[in-house]
Amino acid sequence: MPGRSRKFFAKLFGHHDRAANSTQSEVPTPQPTPLPQQAPVSSPLPRLLQPATSLPSTVPTPPPALPDPEPLNPVPPTSSPAILPPAASSPTQHVHAHDFVFNNPQFNHFSPSPTGFGIERLLKHSMPDAFYNSGARYPPPKCHLGTRQDYIALVTNWALAVSDRKEPILWMRGPFGVGKSAVAQSCAEALAPINKLAATLFFSRSNADRDDPQRVFTSIAYQVAAICPSFRDIVNRRMIDDPALATASLSTQFEDLLVHPLGKVDITKSGLDGRVVIIDGLDECRGTAAQCEIIQIIAASTRKRTTPFHWFITSRPEDAIIRTTNSAAVSSVRFCIELPVSWAIDHEILTYLTDEFKEIQESYGLPEPWPSEEALALLVEHGAGLWIYVATMVCFIKDENSYGPKDQLRIVLEFMKDVSAEAGVNNPLAEMDFFYTLIMEQIPLKLRTTVRKILLLHRFGISRPVNIAKLLGLSTEQFCHTCASIQSVMELQGSDLDSMRMKFYHASFLDVMKDPQRSKELCIYGDFLIGWRRELLVWLHKVWSRSTGSLHIMNPSDNIPSDDKSCAYHHSHILFCFWWLCEAPAHQLDPQTAMSIAELPFNKMLSLVADGVPWPINPILIRNNLPANFRDKIIRKGKCPIPGCTNTKNVWILGHGESELVPSQQGDEFTLVNNKDPPGGVCICQARERGPSTRK
Repeated sequence: MPGRSRKFFAKLFGHHDRAANSTQSEVPTPQPTPLPQQAPVSSPLPRLLQPATSLPSTVPTPPPALPDPEPLNPVPPTSSPAILPPAASSPTQHVHAHDFVFNNPQFNHFSPSPTGFGIERLLKHSMPDAFYNSGARYPPPKCHLGTRQDYIALVTNWALAVSDRKEPILWMRGPFGVGKSAVAQSCAEALAPINKLAATLFFSRSNADRDDPQRVFTSIAYQVAAICPSFRDIVNRRMIDDPALATASLSTQFEDLLVHPLGKVDITKSGLDGRVVIIDGLDECRGTAAQCEIIQIIAASTRKRTTPFHWFITSRPEDAIIRTTNSAAVSSVRFCIELPVSWAIDHEILTYLTDEFKEIQESYGLPEPWPSEEALALLVEHGAGLWIYVATMVCFIKDENSYGPKDQLRIVLEFMKDVSAEAGVNNPLAEMDFFYTLIMEQIPLKLRTTVRKILLLHRFGISRPVNIAKLLGLSTEQFCHTCASIQSVMELQGSDLDSMRMKFYHASFLDVMKDPQRSKELCIYGDFLIGWRRELLVWLHKVWSRSTGSLHIMNPSDNIPSDDKSCAYHHSHILFCFWWLCEAPAHQLDPQTAMSIAELPFNKMLSLVADGVPWPINPILIRNNLPANFRDKIIRKGKCPIPGCTNTKNVWILGHGESELVPSQQGDEFTLVNNKDPPGGVCICQARERGPSTRK
């Protein structure tokens, strides 16, 4: 048997037998009212995590749920409004209206109530997909029963103030894949039923709706409002008075949406005192400067005691976060625990694998014993204490887009035997890379190229499947079928293409795929990006040499639009895709490619573009990737060359000589919109000027 000795194997199964024969009693606890559109999670706190001292016998009653998170139209109140009584000295009045007579008429005054409008605005600027009980995260990663009990107990005991650590900030750090999010989720599910949870945020840089630093404190304020009616009323009024608060600086948001409202609340009676705010994966929040600022704002609040919360933060040990947490301003109010890659949890991984395989075996009616004890031991050994690796293996074996779990397990075992010598027993990250490579190698070659293009576009910030499908000319069926080949690492959420979102189980997959040292020939950057860019350039030359206008576009026979989309629509998406590939940092255009771009008939470009596809292009990034002697021939800034233009500002100009054109300006960017009907007397460089846009 490869790997460690049979003593290791026997030790593993000895651990598992003890775990399997032990039982845990559970104490029912009250369930909190879930937020709107959030699925309630039931997870009573195990008795072994209960503190030695008893909890208070009374807990605050959860308030009613917040308004529906979808925007609501003002609705007049349905309850009976106050009625103004007639004056005592007034004589009987008769008001005639044709055949109708009103005696002592009394008029009710109805006016739309602003109740709840501020909270709805707050929700619009929050990240509900990042809440611990969000449907977008379901099923969330959490610790398997019987695993990680020591870490969960450490956090919950600190939260319940029965620990010897009194610092208000707990920072759990560890490398990717060790289970930080699972521990955070399990702690949230343990604390919520006993009314010790204030708010949660689970960041994910691979999901566009869960990485925005501007929505951190708005999200926390919204969740606190869900459990404290008096706080809710104050924040609601504050948002009505100043809706721009949701877009203010982080420090302003914290002061105006948390500190000031909490200062007007009876903290003891509200039940907020000592509740926990969980922020998971802070390193996946967009921007290192924002990550550090969030820590500094929270630390300053705990020092001044302007908020009553405990803060549980998890992250990878990134340099910027380490420097901030070790600074004098933060270190005095935080303590740190490490969650390492460790062989010491092999018995927990065995418990997890045994339970998962039991479920698979029963579901598929496989004969017992399956898998063999040798196979289980090999999986545990190669898991090497890395939870994400083990969980990915299980997803791969469960993959329904295969010949079944027996065949998938065979592939995994053969893979492990082949890469053991190369990976080394002390390098679990290398094993993770190898396994992601295996997943990609199982995809048929034609689909594999499309998958890599999908991943590359996603890395460029084009996160919505509907836009990725348009750029690649894929129908809904084609897009979904292609994504099914990587369902071990990614899930499509939503019923149709317009509403779909791509959910990557862990950002490590995209990290591997963009690094040529880790994914090698399967990398989505480097040669693959450059090759795709050249492919699109050849396609554009063919189209522009044959076409006369948006109604007469001649697509090459090897690239025709799917569904019923027009040729101009398809051409526009390919054109945008080409320019974005030209923007990619560290991917310089060689002189031959730059010359080919300079020879494009730019003056034809806008006449072939379809209406309604105004995505932005960053000219500065493109210029930086061009050889110096080609920059002004392809893209430059200068006075508008269109005769009669009165614009005195410099504008972006594409091409040179007779083929140059002026696109629609968009701040520091430009966009390509059809210029066939510019408004009378207004030059195209001014006609459609817009503010900042987004590619999502």
